[in-house]
Amino acid sequence: MKRKEIGIYIHIPFCKQKCNYCDFCSYVKKEDLISQYIECLLKEIKDVGNNNKIDFENGKDDLFLIKTIYIGGGTPSLLESKYILEIMDNIKSNFEIQENAEITIEVNPGTVTLEKLEDYIKSGINRLSIGLQSTHEHILKQMGRIHTYLDFLDTYRFAREAGFKNINVDLIIGLPNQTLSQVLDSVEEIVSMEPEHISVYSLILEEGTSLYKQVEEKNIELPSEELERKMYWTVKEILEKNNYTHYEISNFAKPNFESKHNLDCWDQKEYIGIGVAAHSYTNGIRYSNTKNLEEYISNYKSEKEENNFIFHEKQNLEDMQKEYMLLGLRKIKGVSIQAFKTKFVANPVYLYHTQLEKLVNNELIEIDGDDIKLTKKGLDLANIVWEEFV
Repeated sequence: MKRKEIGIYIHIPFCKQKCNYCDFCSYVKKEDLISQYIECLLKEIKDVGNNNKIDFENGKDDLFLIKTIYIGGGTPSLLESKYILEIMDNIKSNFEIQENAEITIEVNPGTVTLEKLEDYIKSGINRLSIGLQSTHEHILKQMGRIHTYLDFLDTYRFAREAGFKNINVDLIIGLPNQTLSQVLDSVEEIVSMEPEHISVYSLILEEGTSLYKQVEEKNIELPSEELERKMYWTVKEILEKNNYTHYEISNFAKPNFESKHNLDCWDQKEYIGIGVAAHSYTNGIRYSNTKNLEEYISNYKSEKEENNFIFHEKQNLEDMQKEYMLLGLRKIKGVSIQAFKTKFVANPVYLYHTQLEKLVNNELIEIDGDDIKLTKKGLDLANIVWEEFV
C-alpha cells in the first residue's frame, strides 16, 4: 500500500486582542463561538480523512501519511487544552501519522499555563512556537501584544518543565522606534536561554492594519531601510556565532532542529489546511476555506460544508516549476539543480537561462556547484529575485 507524505495545518482563529501589525485571519471577542467552531473543525478532519480513504479505495490517490502537523492561528493557546486534545485525538483517528512526525503548536505568553503545556505533551505535540517578538515592554505594548516579557519567561520555563525539547521563539525587527541596541538586547537574551529554533521576521507593513494607519498618518515612524538591514545582519552574525544555522531568510536553528513543516512548504511539498481560512496544496491545486468564521460554522450546521471551499488555481507544469524556484530561493542553500531535475525532468539552468544570467550579473544569486542560491546582496533584495519567477 502506497503512502503519500503530507502535512496538516489546523487554523485556530481566536485571539484575545488583535496586534497592531497583524493581518492574519483572526477574531477577537468571539470566544462564544469556540465550541461550535471546534465541533465543525472535527467534522472537517473526519471528512478529509474519509475522502482520502475513499480516493485510495477507488485508486485515485495514495493514502496520506502525516509527516507534520502545525496548529496555528490566531492564538491556539487561548483555547482550553481539552479542545487541543480533541483535535489531536481526531487526527489520530482519521489519519496515519508518521512515527517521528513533527507536531507544532503556536502559543502566546499570557495564555499558557503549565497544565496546558503538559496536556499538549500528552496529546503528542512535540514542538512549541512562542510568539515573543521583543523583550522590551514598551515595544510589546506599542505592538498591541497582551503579554509582558515576564509572561514569556514563565511560558518558557513552563515549557521546559512540561518536557518540550524543541522550542521556537519569534522575534520581529524593524518595528517603529526600535533601535539596534534593543534588537541586540532581545537576541542576546533569547540566545542565553538556548531555544532550539529562533525566527527573526522583518516587519511587513500590511494595509488595513492599525500600524499601517498610524504610519500613514505619520503618528509613528519606522526605522530606515538601512537601519533595518543592519539589524538583520547583526542578528544573523550573533545567531551564527552561537551555533544557529541560518537555513531560511527569517529562520535559524540548532543542528537538526529546522522546522520540517515549513521546509516542506518551501520544498513545494503537499499539505492539507483545516479550519477557517486554512489553505491547502495537493496535486498542483491550491484551495482554501472561507475566511468568514460565522459562514464556516453555518455551512457545517446546514450540511453545506462544500460552500466553504474556495478554489485558487490549478497549476500547469510551468507554474509549478516557477513556484519551485521562488519557494526554494527562500532557503539559504537555495535550489538544488539535481532535485529540480528529479522532480521536473528539466535543468533549471537551461530553463531559466535568461533570468539566472541577469540575476548573476546583478550579483543577486550565485550558482555554487549543485545549488542556485541568494548572495549576500540577494538576501537584502530577495523580492527582486523572486519577481523573476512570478
